[in-house]
Amino acid sequence: MADLLLELFSEEIPARMQKRAAEDLKKLITGGMADAGVTYESAAAFVTPRRLVLSVVGVVGETPTLREERRGPKVGAPDKAVEGFLRGAGVARDDLSVMKTPKGDFYMAVIDKPGRKSVDVIAEVIESTIRKFPWPKSMRWGTGGLRWVRPLHSVLSIFGKEEGFEIVPVDIDGIISGDSSEGHRFMGAGRFSVSSFEDYEAKLKENFVMLDPVERAEMIWHDAVNTAFAVGMEVVEDRALLAEVAGLVEWPVVLMGDIAEDFLELPPEVLTASMREHQKFFSVRNPKTGRVEKFVTVANRETADNGATILAGNQKVLFARLSDAKFFWENDLRVPLADMAAKLDAVTFHNKLGSQAERVERIAALAAEIAPMVGASPELAAEAARVCKADLMSAMVGEFPELQGLMGRYYASIAGMDPAIALACEQHYSPLGPSDDVPREPVSVAVALADKIDTLTGFWAIDEKPTGSKDPFALRRAALGVIRLVLENGVRVGLEGFVTLRIVIHIARKIGKEGAEVASNLEDQLHAVGKSELGVEVFESLRQKAQIVPGSDEAEEKQKEFIEKGKSLLAFFHDRLKVYLKDKGISHDVIDACLAMPNNDDLTLLVKRAEALQGFLNTDDGTNLLQGYKRAANILKAEEKKDGVAYEGEPEVRFAEADVERELFGALEAGGGAIATAIEAEDFAAAMAALALLRQPIDAFFDGVQVNSEKAIVRRNRLCLLNQIRETMHRVAKFGEIAG
Repeated sequence: MADLLLELFSEEIPARMQKRAAEDLKKLITGGMADAGVTYESAAAFVTPRRLVLSVVGVVGETPTLREERRGPKVGAPDKAVEGFLRGAGVARDDLSVMKTPKGDFYMAVIDKPGRKSVDVIAEVIESTIRKFPWPKSMRWGTGGLRWVRPLHSVLSIFGKEEGFEIVPVDIDGIISGDSSEGHRFMGAGRFSVSSFEDYEAKLKENFVMLDPVERAEMIWHDAVNTAFAVGMEVVEDRALLAEVAGLVEWPVVLMGDIAEDFLELPPEVLTASMREHQKFFSVRNPKTGRVEKFVTVANRETADNGATILAGNQKVLFARLSDAKFFWENDLRVPLADMAAKLDAVTFHNKLGSQAERVERIAALAAEIAPMVGASPELAAEAARVCKADLMSAMVGEFPELQGLMGRYYASIAGMDPAIALACEQHYSPLGPSDDVPREPVSVAVALADKIDTLTGFWAIDEKPTGSKDPFALRRAALGVIRLVLENGVRVGLEGFVTLRIVIHIARKIGKEGAEVASNLEDQLHAVGKSELGVEVFESLRQKAQIVPGSDEAEEKQKEFIEKGKSLLAFFHDRLKVYLKDKGISHDVIDACLAMPNNDDLTLLVKRAEALQGFLNTDDGTNLLQGYKRAANILKAEEKKDGVAYEGEPEVRFAEADVERELFGALEAGGGAIATAIEAEDFAAAMAALALLRQPIDAFFDGVQVNSEKAIVRRNRLCLLNQIRETMHRVAKFGEIAG
């Protein structure tokens, strides 16, 4: 066994490309080795700003000799077919043998592939990898044709054991592989030779290069936290920035500087955003005041003055950057939020859905409608919605888009608006992802739901739905946001009617006639929650403009089209819900069993049922009862198909012949009543407990009687009893959807 060490040394690799490049190098080299029969024990890739490194341990010295038996044409086949087979197999006709099979005699070639030295195979794999490396962006330099992310300077490739090694011979456009590398650009002592990975890593450190990016990140964070702690401060955690900075330096040196007094009154998030975006600085916060008062920067070298010159230069640049931020902040404070919101009229949200201002008005009306469902004031929710997007027109958000919402909260608070309005400005975008916190304050919940529902129903109205992996308007994220807002706040709403009405209103606002055609009939088919004051006003306006008589064929066709759009959006919610619940341990088939029940557009009720059902099925009683259900359902299906009838009649206890049969009648009667009471009260735990009591009598019934009795009336009665088992269990969920 031997080890391989490969280093590709170049000019600086962009930090954003480093992690993927290390993964690609490992995958391409080890994959190419495996395809050629070169096995190994383990592999690890490393990256610094100037080098990609791969260490492969336990590599075999040569590939095994292989013998392959390849079947050719049938004996007696045309000569051209036989000659083609000989060329492909690389053998002569005299080397062929004949194999007898039930389908006749066939030519057989035995092909011996001698083993090769692993070093020769690896050389070919390295060259192929370098020439075809999948950089997101690459360049050519000089007069050569090689493409690399930045000019490639050298290739270190050695293969061997402790007692000796050999250079893997590679020549890439005049760059010839060797056994040497070099250290830090400024502090290193020049090129040095290495004999193994351990020797290589040690000599890099001697030359001020820390190879492992994880080690660099840990060192940066450790030194930053300790430096801040020494002056009674704390570093604002930012893992993404930490990973980026670790990719900018080979020898990290942590320095802490001061923020000028002129800027300490700026919101801490503004300071953090400016320093992070432009300088890659970490913010240092005073825990007593919450203000960001210092910063941490990471230099790539040690200096004689312990970084004083570096800090002075950084502080000078930072002063200019923060001066801009202060200018934006002060100018924005002079503009009332209402005036900012008015400018949204000039911003197009979507060419088929109008301007941002029109969208804000829709959100305001919808937030007022949702408010009573979440315990919020309709007036307060509408007012919050009207200013929630205003900060999009601020200079600060124009410079730092990631601060949208947050700046709205600051501007609303300073303007003296209700705290609930200010909070809604910040929180109405949430949740943006599965790990984001969900708003809990009622006004924020109302505006957040309105924002997302308006987006979803608007794009459904114009048939702009996600397709495959494409989701340019982040509709999957919006749907998951609605689901989490509804579930985590216990909101009760029939989504189908609610979103269908919103879809119709979207279409009606743009095409009055189409909405008018279905207005008078559609209301009766929507859930009561969908009949908002806004909806009534829109429908009344449409009736007055109607050109087609309500109830006509054309009107019914349009009505069906709109209702189908609503069902399609509800199905989209259900698909997202399955993904969400899968992470919580609820399987797809359990959700399907609950989706088949009434009121499946009440997500809170649906999830409550699914959680109880999954918990029940995870018990022995649940597992065994499911098998009993499957057994009953399969017998019924087979007998109904054979007899051509449905055994849906009421079974009669007077035809029961066995005690276990009579006991099952009693259990089903008692259980059915208990289940119905529990379902009515939405007490699904009690419903599952009632189901659990059916397990023993159902098991005893199957063990104690033969369903297909020779007596026709007894057989029919028992089949009807099986149907009663099925119907009783269907009061809880459609167990037929669950894999047995």
